[in-house]
Amino acid sequence: MKKSLVIFSLFIAQIVSSQNYSQYVNPFIGTGGHGHTFPGAIVPFGMVQLSPDTRIDGSWDGCSGYHYSDSVIYGFSHTHLNGTGVSDYGDIMLMPTMGNPSLNNKDYSSKFSHKNEKATAGFYAVKLDKSNIDVRLTTTKRVGYHEYTFNSAGNANVILDLNHRDKLLEGEVRVIDDKTIEVFRRSEAWATNQYIYARIEFSKPMKISKKDVNGKQESNLYTGTRLALAFSTAVKKGEKINVKVSVSPTGYEGAAKNMLEEGTSNDFATIQKQTEADWNKELSKIEVQSSDKDKLSVFYTALYHVFTQPNINMDVDGKYRGRDNKFYTAKGFDYYSVFSLWDTFRGAHPLMTLIDRKRTADFINTFIKQYEQGGKLPVWELASNETECMIGYHSVSVIADAMAKGIQGFDYEKAFEASKNSAMLDIFGLNAYKQNNYISIDDEHESVSKTVEYAYDDWCIAQMAKILGKKEDYQYFMKRSQNWKNLYNPNNGFMQPRKNGNWYEPFDPREVNNNYTEGNSWHYSYSVQQDIPGLIAAHGGKEKFEQFIDAIFSASDKTTGREQVDITGLMGQYAQGNEPSHHIAYLYNFVDKPQKTDEKIKYILDNFYKNTPDGLIGNEDCGQMSAWYVLSSMGIYSVTPGKPEWETTTPYFDEIKIHLEDGTTKTITKSTDKAELRKLGFENVKPAKDLSYSQLTTSPVIAADRIFDFSTKVVITPLDPKDKVYYMTMDAGDANVRKTFTPYKGPFVINKTTQVHAYSERKGEKSSVTVAQFNRRPNHWDITVNATPTPQYTAGGKLALIDGINGSENWRKGEWQGYQGQTFEAIIDLQSPQQFTNLSSTYLQDSRAWILMPSKVEYYASMNGKDFILLKTVDNTVDPKDEKVQIKEFGTDILPTEARYIKVKAYHFGKLPEWHQGAGGESYIFVDEISVK
Repeated sequence: MKKSLVIFSLFIAQIVSSQNYSQYVNPFIGTGGHGHTFPGAIVPFGMVQLSPDTRIDGSWDGCSGYHYSDSVIYGFSHTHLNGTGVSDYGDIMLMPTMGNPSLNNKDYSSKFSHKNEKATAGFYAVKLDKSNIDVRLTTTKRVGYHEYTFNSAGNANVILDLNHRDKLLEGEVRVIDDKTIEVFRRSEAWATNQYIYARIEFSKPMKISKKDVNGKQESNLYTGTRLALAFSTAVKKGEKINVKVSVSPTGYEGAAKNMLEEGTSNDFATIQKQTEADWNKELSKIEVQSSDKDKLSVFYTALYHVFTQPNINMDVDGKYRGRDNKFYTAKGFDYYSVFSLWDTFRGAHPLMTLIDRKRTADFINTFIKQYEQGGKLPVWELASNETECMIGYHSVSVIADAMAKGIQGFDYEKAFEASKNSAMLDIFGLNAYKQNNYISIDDEHESVSKTVEYAYDDWCIAQMAKILGKKEDYQYFMKRSQNWKNLYNPNNGFMQPRKNGNWYEPFDPREVNNNYTEGNSWHYSYSVQQDIPGLIAAHGGKEKFEQFIDAIFSASDKTTGREQVDITGLMGQYAQGNEPSHHIAYLYNFVDKPQKTDEKIKYILDNFYKNTPDGLIGNEDCGQMSAWYVLSSMGIYSVTPGKPEWETTTPYFDEIKIHLEDGTTKTITKSTDKAELRKLGFENVKPAKDLSYSQLTTSPVIAADRIFDFSTKVVITPLDPKDKVYYMTMDAGDANVRKTFTPYKGPFVINKTTQVHAYSERKGEKSSVTVAQFNRRPNHWDITVNATPTPQYTAGGKLALIDGINGSENWRKGEWQGYQGQTFEAIIDLQSPQQFTNLSSTYLQDSRAWILMPSKVEYYASMNGKDFILLKTVDNTVDPKDEKVQIKEFGTDILPTEARYIKVKAYHFGKLPEWHQGAGGESYIFVDEISVK
């Protein structure tokens, strides 16, 4: 019986893999608009992404190296990122030219036309207009195949420019013979220390005809941080030159082995055919039927984009570069790179648990090795570098989802150990989160988003603990998973930031600011995937929560605050173009209104995904945007990865067949029972035994004037009116005095700088202690600012400049005033003539964030507030190219001077220069405390 089943499974696999679903793939989808995809050749999860580069400036819409609106190709490089929001890659760039070679990219680049361009799954072709050269590209996992047809006779060149795109830290070219070279490139961009090696083989002898080298120049070795070479030969009209490029993350030996394994063929057509077969094998895992060819293209291109990354990142013998830059050999699994986990944990990885369980286990084995070699699980890993981009520790979501769905092939205990380690670190606000059960603005920027996403991740760790029978860990992390409740404002139903113990005001849920990650409160107020019933209860029941879901779709589609390019695809405040919204339409299922889920999902599928270059409504983000489409069109979505079940909607296609790894096939139609869909693929998974855990008692809110003249009233409010509140006060002289908490009975008045501590208690369970400090003003000066701060950076008003509270290097916490494109000027009224001998004002520089030190600061004095005398000019000494975040006090001693008014004038740097990534944009001045002594 078993033997028959195996034969049947193999038969099914052969039928499936013979289907030509790659014909529907349109690699140009997402190359326009803000999709950030690339059209070049790749095999599923391949190390090589061989694609044309039309952007070398690091621009946001050029993150993949290519944008459909462009008309110039600079070359063809072997690594590219699929739909990210930050630029990197573009390694080992080759460009064919004719005539006298030039190593200037303005000269060797070429115009092209889309009418002479073609891209299919695993294949790309284009005509370079400048020299009338036809280029065709295809690839294996580790070897890129180039075919250049020179349509005119003459001198043919292949340019190798190692300075292409990101910063070259080390470059090396070794000439092995007249048909073979080896290349090493170490570069810095998003991945700050990226290594890649390559072996390049030409189909005919080539000679070096031009060099641009600032290091060694020997007969067969060239090195430097500026390194470009032209390889030339005479060609006849119509002659072809084939070039094969194997890449390796480990060394020349690895590149040679990869070439020997995957680069021995000289038949371009054979490789292209094999690449197409590789794609058909993967794409045939899901078969959809439709008479609408555009819908088929959108679906199979979406699946193609999901299979574009993560990328295999080991040589054919399993050797790879670990997170500690040492070499290891993968045994029993494949090692991968490019983990955009903040995006992909939501849909792309859950999709893989359905159709690619073995590869899911490989991803997790990669995570475990990165934990062992680098000290923690990946957050956003790229080329053996942790970029620390985005938030959360969402590797744990992928792990918990796999464990909950019964996926084997990795060490559950080791995975749990690594997950727990990530949750117990003291980075990115986690220390405050563990101590206070939420993150406030005072602790860390993006405090709301980090709190709610950490809480979800903690729930994931709790599910692992439950599966492993770790009762204490389960209870600890389940309690932590409720921390979202400390930022849920019951007065308005939104996740609202807290500052100095109180709700942060003014509050506008539409405002995009530094309290949220690529979003606003609308987007994050539904981010309690782990406890939707708890969120519903907090809103007062299903009817009120339904109204709250309705509200995001019916709200104005205008955001306030800073411009955020990621917020696209708006339906009200719902943003399909960015990930935090992706589960929200499915929440109608939780309030017994599945028809509303169906309505919203169908609208999104119909309107936000098109068979055009601008057919993605936002960044592809390494497959997440497409995974949402694939899952939703199948009628399923994982609102809560970590649960072996799907939320459902009406399938988009008439019939969908899913071929699972166990040889079985699942068929979905529009009439498939929703209960059957919920457990699709995980019907036999048995849930772990339930364990008890305690409910979180939320921390009270403390309200008073943060800065006051003579006195202020303090009001303490529990988030749950049933809680009892206890408090104590401390002033500067109480630091070493033992004090006790007393029951809070009502508002009280303070008349000096005071620290207030308070906690809530319910049924013996205490909340964390809320701490707030209220400062009596250190002076009674007045200040007039003759400049307009950016709304995001007001620090609470003009008095923040003279309140005695200093901002830290983390300017995103909101203690600095920011002025863009303006010279800052402030006049302080001391209220009466005062004698002083020292003046100072403090500024911050974060060059990458456009914040630069003023070019100079001038100090003036006046008795009448009209006639000012210049006292001193302090020049800037900080290099604007210095990317270190730093604070500088522009202070000066002066002869004893008496005056009533002091004027401070800080001259802004001006427009950002050519060397800056934001060249042409207006720089900021960030200023905080002004001191007169």
